[in-house]
Amino acid sequence: MPETNDQFTRTRLLLGSEAMNRLAAARVAIFGIGGVGGYAAEALARSGVGTLDLIDSDVVALSNLNRQIIATHSTLGMYKVDAAAARIKDINPSAVVNTYRVFYTPETENQFDFRKYDYIIDAIDTVTGKIALVMNAQAAGVPIICSMGAGNKLDPTAFEVTDIYKTSVCPLARVMRRELKKRGVKRLKVVYSKEEALTPLVSDEKLPEGRRQIPGSVAFVPSVAGLIIAGEVVKDIALVCN
Repeated sequence: MPETNDQFTRTRLLLGSEAMNRLAAARVAIFGIGGVGGYAAEALARSGVGTLDLIDSDVVALSNLNRQIIATHSTLGMYKVDAAAARIKDINPSAVVNTYRVFYTPETENQFDFRKYDYIIDAIDTVTGKIALVMNAQAAGVPIICSMGAGNKLDPTAFEVTDIYKTSVCPLARVMRRELKKRGVKRLKVVYSKEEALTPLVSDEKLPEGRRQIPGSVAFVPSVAGLIIAGEVVKDIALVCN
């Protein structure tokens, strides 16, 4: 039986010691530490993943408090990667956390050696960034899982894990299907929702330049997407030999 002072005892009961050793030896990169990526990162830390690379250039804002696990009044103004790193180290002091205050785009991709990763999580918003992540992961031979649209939705039960070419309804998935097909990508694991997006009410918040409408979001939708993603990563790494 696992020792009672092992913080991963309950996980070990389900996965076994060999699987936990694989998780402890794994290095996972999470691109985007927001509503989806923040929950994914924390779930991986609580599952015993040994090394986490956190990539995001944004800081915690008041509008993040409704849905992002790293967002509290005490973290307002902090870089999201720093807030997430502090939580992870408090959860598992043995974890190695590498932080990058970088907005990931094709122009910044050279800052990362994708061959070092055992798994990549795409939780960013831009199509160009997502495509670059997929192409770099494929070139490095590293598995990747991508989050599709989670904004303007209210049904957390509508998410599913599938291949990008089996998706429907989601506008972001539609664009990704088209662009990846052009580039010869044969398959891609994604988490997406079949729920039709709602139209957000008019906001008084000033829109960033070039952005048409800020999407609405709630605590219980992006979080579910992030936890599903983390579950897929943990199972793929831990149970790969089972």
